[in-house]
Amino acid sequence: MKLNKKLLATGVLAASVFAGQAYGAVSAEEAAKLGNSLTPIGAEKAGNGGDIPAWDGGLSTPPAGYKGDGRYVDPFEGEEPKFVIDQSNVDQYADKLSTGQVAMIKRYDDYVMPVYETHRSAAYPEQVMEDTVDNATTVELIKDGNGLGNYQTATPFPIPQNGLEVIWNHITRYRGGSVQRNVGQVTPTEDGSFSVVKFQDELTWKTYLDDYEPGMDPNVLFYFKQAITAPARLAGNVLLVHETIDQVEEPRRAWVYNAGQRRVRRAPQVAYDGPGTASDGMRTSDNFDMFNGAPDRYNWELVGKKEMYIPYNSYKLHSDSLKVADIVTPMHINQEHTRYELHRVWVVEATLKEGKRHIYAKRRFYVDEDSWGVLVVDQYDNRGRLWRVSEGHSINYYDILSFWTTLEVHIDLLSGRYLAHGLDNENDMYDFSFRSESGDYTPAALRRHGRR
Repeated sequence: MKLNKKLLATGVLAASVFAGQAYGAVSAEEAAKLGNSLTPIGAEKAGNGGDIPAWDGGLSTPPAGYKGDGRYVDPFEGEEPKFVIDQSNVDQYADKLSTGQVAMIKRYDDYVMPVYETHRSAAYPEQVMEDTVDNATTVELIKDGNGLGNYQTATPFPIPQNGLEVIWNHITRYRGGSVQRNVGQVTPTEDGSFSVVKFQDELTWKTYLDDYEPGMDPNVLFYFKQAITAPARLAGNVLLVHETIDQVEEPRRAWVYNAGQRRVRRAPQVAYDGPGTASDGMRTSDNFDMFNGAPDRYNWELVGKKEMYIPYNSYKLHSDSLKVADIVTPMHINQEHTRYELHRVWVVEATLKEGKRHIYAKRRFYVDEDSWGVLVVDQYDNRGRLWRVSEGHSINYYDILSFWTTLEVHIDLLSGRYLAHGLDNENDMYDFSFRSESGDYTPAALRRHGRR
């Protein structure tokens, strides 16, 4: 893999150096690059002199045809692939692919990657960009990298100095502040048979609560509630999470309401490699949103930066012109509906610490420089075998200026199966006008929600 070492001038530090120290804030001179040679959230503003253009603010206004109903029309509809990567030419492009992407193409005869023109469409609200610039000189990693000092909102480390800071940028990235969404999840068998598990999710950043006051619940980042609405055998089960920032000092607060028992219980298994909800063992809890939760079980290395073909502007997979059955096929999703573009990514490798437990011994993350979203992950088992490959197919939710996944796909190369989460083609769309109060995220409220 060819890496741009020059871009690591700010330094590469292993997670082990954090004991008893604080890292993160950069000098005012370094921070002055934001909005100049760097975008306000820390990406290189310039293009590469070839297929990657300069960033010009991203897609900051809805395109013609958008009705404001949350059904995001494709601003690039009508574009044709520049070329398609398949088994006949994968070696030609391998330096711009992950090991897992190459393995997928070589394993499955019908696995293709259509590559389109690059559009740097990621955009942010002005306030988020202003807060990010302010964070550059104030926010620090504390408590061995498990906590954030002086942090309130936006991207904490726009000029990252190590792998942990890049991962924290992913964890904290702007996702609209408050949203309710209805999505489906499938875990097809090898022959492609599947049933859809339907979820109604609520995600509310602490500072977006209607009753938020400064100093409220200081170690909480956001609140998350997930109710299963189908099939009938699972409907009514609800998960509630208070996502703490330092999960070593205070583990994630999680509860589940079991509709059959009509009881609320604490759920400490909703973390690390605990099984994902209704996932048939096909993803871990920390696979959700590509990665979430405490980073303390891994050593994090910032390997470098590279140009890579990653899923981007995936409006086809979001479109209501498709049915779920058009996307879900045996072994992997229907790649004809995917879109890949050449972008610059940060490469971060996580290696399991000695004495720590996780089913993934090593994970390599590819993080989009324009959105701080993890869009590709290669995951290895404890025997060193490439096990699972994850891709986050993302779009710009251009009415609220958030670049975020519309579909997450986790493919198991050893079993020949996969999980797809986020299928929204036949559902009501994301509601970013959703509002809630702190009282909506208590165990008592969880019980009431499950009984509705």
